[in-house]
Amino acid sequence: MGMSERRKAILPPGAHTAGPYSPAIRAGDFLFVSGQIPLGEDGELVPGGIEEQTKRCMENLRAVLSAAGASFSDLVKVTIYLTDMGDFAAVNRVYAEYFDLVPPARACIQVGALPKGARIEIEAIAYLGK
Repeated sequence: MGMSERRKAILPPGAHTAGPYSPAIRAGDFLFVSGQIPLGEDGELVPGGIEEQTKRCMENLRAVLSAAGASFSDLVKVTIYLTDMGDFAAVNRVYAEYFDLVPPARACIQVGALPKGARIEIEAIAYLGK
């Protein structure tokens, strides 16, 4: 089986990336979603603070999941990267709005910098099997 048969790039309409990578790759029953930074439809960072940036990341994540026929309920692991751990509580408030009583496993890490000056980046893994 060739590489193209084992994995498939997911390309949502209007998706923007900050480099040479796919927004997501489906490999078997798993969907690996690249880190989503808070880029608006114009490909630029959305205005506002950490709440607005978190919401934009989550909406970008929703668009990638949707393009793969998935939703937030299919997520099994999320990693959040923050440039300031002081934003943790605000990020949690926004993030929690997207999940029911069983959110995915998660890690949150402080990093020195993110692409395009973003304050947050969110990557995820979804399970699409039965």
